[in-house]
This record gives sequence, C-alpha cells and structure tokens, in this order.
Amino acid sequence: MILSLQNLSPKILLIDSYEVFLNGTIKILRSSYPNAVIQTARTVENALHQVAIFQPDLVITDICIAQNVREPTQINNGIQLLKNLLVNYPQINILVQSTCIKNLVRMKSEIHNHPSGFVVVDKCVSSQDMLNRVDWALQGLTHTRDIKAINSGLELKPEWLRLLNLAFEEGLQDKVIAAHICVSERMVRHYWYKLQEVLEMNVEELKNQGKNLRVITHIRAREEGFID
Repeated sequence: MILSLQNLSPKILLIDSYEVFLNGTIKILRSSYPNAVIQTARTVENALHQVAIFQPDLVITDICIAQNVREPTQINNGIQLLKNLLVNYPQINILVQSTCIKNLVRMKSEIHNHPSGFVVVDKCVSSQDMLNRVDWALQGLTHTRDIKAINSGLELKPEWLRLLNLAFEEGLQDKVIAAHICVSERMVRHYWYKLQEVLEMNVEELKNQGKNLRVITHIRAREEGFID
C-alpha cells in the first residue's frame, strides 16, 4: 500500500526483541514523523496480535526475534513472521531492519510477489539512511539491493532448504533424510549436488584436496544465509 508522504500520522508497528533497539528506532522515527502512531512488539506472538488489531501502514521488524516471552531469539522466527505477513497482509508495507538481512534469500519469491513496499536496511546504517528506507517503504517501493543473493538468478528450492535443516539443524544422515521427506537416497544426493552447485563449490577439486564436502557445504550455506 502506497502511503502519501503528506500523511503526517502513519501507523507504524516496530518489532524487535531488544528494548534498546525499539527505543532507538522510535527516537529516529519521531525526528521525521513527530505525529506517527507507533506501537511496539517484542515477540512474534505479540506482533501478530498487534498487526491484526492495529492494522499498521508500515511494519519495521528485525529477523532474529523471540517467538514468545522468555524464549530465545531465532532467525527462523522472523522468517516465519514475514512469510505470515506477506501472505495474510499484502497491503502492509514492510521494512526489515536487521544485521541478518542476507537470510531473506530463503523467501526470495515471496518478497518479489509482495504488492506493497518491501525494503531492507542493516541496523548499522546512519539515522538518515534509516529514514530514507522508511520513506521508500511508505511509498510502496521494493529495495533489496543490499542482498546479493536475492537479486541474482539464484533459485533456491524449498526442498533444498529442508535438506539443510534436517542435515545441520537435526543432524540426520542421508538415509534418514530420504525416509523423512519421502524421496530416494539418490534424490537426496541430487539435492546435495544442486546445493553445492548453487554455492559455487568445485566438488571434484575439493575431493582431490581431501576436504569434507558436508562441512564445507555447511559453512558456505551459513555464509549465504540459507541456514542460521
């Protein structure tokens, strides 16, 4: 949804599990939008409740957030929250403010299909850069140029992400993974091959050097934001 910048009272929902960042962002926003109506949420559970009730013009959220009170912050929580918002609230503009923006590559297609604003910004940028991104989001623009992988021709299939999670989050071996996702072990090996191709790994050279392909795949997948 495009919001006229003449509207001096945008409704903004800030989502971050750390109060210091919530307070800092509020201060920055007040400098440019003194009459903005600002609400905050520190967990996914509270954020979804706030969105339903508050119906904000703009959601500003971190990726690494807690699901509920007293639970640890996790990147996957923020990814699932964003997917929920993109599916159920296509009219809402979104600004992702995080040090983990590369992980958005996991939802590349959903971002590209979002009809309203979707902008990313690193938490380390200046206040003015932050306000510029807020303006872009409120104008309904899409700006993901900071994420190299999301703007490439990379096609990251859901089954590859599932494979990575089962292998590195749950510690499963290929035979168990195959049974878990109801495919053959040969297909699991094919998924590994495609992932390693996307990660630009020279498999034959690494084998000749005696390198552990599973370990290197894990490291490269984390570097690219495919897994936490």
